[in-house]
Amino acid sequence: MLKESMQDAKEHIRKKILENVNLSGLDDDQLEQSIRLETDRYYEGQYISISDKANLTDEIFSSIRGFGLLDGILNDDTITEVMINGAKEIFIEKSGKLTRMPEEFESEEKLQDIIQRIVALAGREVNQANPIVDTRLPDGSRVNVVLPPISLKGPIVTIRKFSKEPMTVEKLIAYRSLTPQIAEVLSLFVRAKYNIFICGGTGSGKTTFLNALSNYIPHDERIITIEDSAELQITNIENLVSLETRNANTAGVGQISIRDLIRSALRMRPDRIIVGEVRGAEALDMLQAMNTGHDGSMSTGHANSTRDMLSRLETMVLTGSEGLPLQAVRQQIASAVDIIVHLSRLRDRSRKTMEITEVVGYEDGEIILNPLYVFEEDEDSTLEKVSGELKRTGNSLKNDFKLRLMGYRDNI
Repeated sequence: MLKESMQDAKEHIRKKILENVNLSGLDDDQLEQSIRLETDRYYEGQYISISDKANLTDEIFSSIRGFGLLDGILNDDTITEVMINGAKEIFIEKSGKLTRMPEEFESEEKLQDIIQRIVALAGREVNQANPIVDTRLPDGSRVNVVLPPISLKGPIVTIRKFSKEPMTVEKLIAYRSLTPQIAEVLSLFVRAKYNIFICGGTGSGKTTFLNALSNYIPHDERIITIEDSAELQITNIENLVSLETRNANTAGVGQISIRDLIRSALRMRPDRIIVGEVRGAEALDMLQAMNTGHDGSMSTGHANSTRDMLSRLETMVLTGSEGLPLQAVRQQIASAVDIIVHLSRLRDRSRKTMEITEVVGYEDGEIILNPLYVFEEDEDSTLEKVSGELKRTGNSLKNDFKLRLMGYRDNI
């Protein structure tokens, strides 16, 4: 069947369904049956192959109840990221490589319609008065939307796909991001309630790593997770509370920030607080929570190194508390954070754990770091392929009080 005639048929049948069927009164099976009947009427006396008819039914159903063209992309598990730059440009990421898709949306209005459906599912709003929104799909995939006039190319949608299987440390070992010995050390840190920050650049796997570490949290603890858009997959904790921020409405009221949620979480008797990502003034509240009886808390942040993560934390704290002296901020960070894990996406697009560093304390105006593991490339590395492993530095763990408290007597 010609592409043009298929498109005409799709538009005609879709229009008939929307005009003549009460969609709110039909479940998915009934809607699909209605589309089949309308398709049979359209092609009465004409030949259409069974496969073309099935494809046409799926596309019409998707355009009414689903996300249209996006449905096929989202159902492809090999695609990890989707970037829509207006109705005519769709880029996808597979195996770390970006490619442009030949498909495009029928019009900007159709793309806008899909955006409104996505945003409505999570109870969010996006419009000209509120043109930027972070939200998520029902499967947990992270979605960022930017509308005109902020975007000059039309509606922009970026989707970070959600893995259907929660990440585990065993998988990180299989991907050679960790060794079994280092995984065991991280397991001890989590169980002994060390406060851990995971840092790295965009797409380096921070949330994935945080998910994996969460599997080491004892099952009988009460955990509060706080995120902009809920995407953490913590499956082994029964007493789990997940909190999500909310944007202001069109009147400019009703916003619930990460800072608000951290303060609320402190009244919910958590054993640990896990913040998906700190990026602003809430860093101070997170540090104070770590310092006031909520050991074992974890979070992530954007940074290019462990030292850079400290500088970023300083900046974030000062953003919300300009009157604090830098010395007090650094002391707060040094006493709150125990371990920093740095991740990176390397030149061959692989994700690696680059460094695991202990925060020793504060001395002479500086925060003292003690690198425990550092990634080193070996002789098999090339410009196209990175080969190497995370190696022990020879530095022993300085602050082993929490391990001793747990009953662990060996050296790390």
